[in-house]
Amino acid sequence: MPRATRAHTGPGGHETDGFSVRQHTDTAGTLVAIAAAFGPDWFGTLTMIHHRLEQPYVKCHVTVDAPGLADNELLVRWATSAELQERRAYAEQRQAPLKALLRQQEAAQRAAQERQDLEAAGQSGLF
Repeated sequence: MPRATRAHTGPGGHETDGFSVRQHTDTAGTLVAIAAAFGPDWFGTLTMIHHRLEQPYVKCHVTVDAPGLADNELLVRWATSAELQERRAYAEQRQAPLKALLRQQEAAQRAAQERQDLEAAGQSGLF
């Protein structure tokens, strides 16, 4: 795999965290991007890049163990429809308990408000 040639993109030249991206054509002829993290906390930067690109609304797929990648690099390609559907289903599954709790709380608030409205309507004739 080709490496970045600019001197300031090398791992030894940074005192701050950052990343670089370069295009690459894999063995099947598919255009992919290789993201490399640099700096004192390159692992944290790499984790953050991976996390952000694997969100359900981002149409990318990240591979960390592709042959020829260095420890500080990720292979990024367009995600397939099946991968995106699986990611969305997983996100919905994780959020289901929270959504159920929110619906329960909203129903309790509505019931309390309706009770207060009924009490207020019944008492207005007394004054």
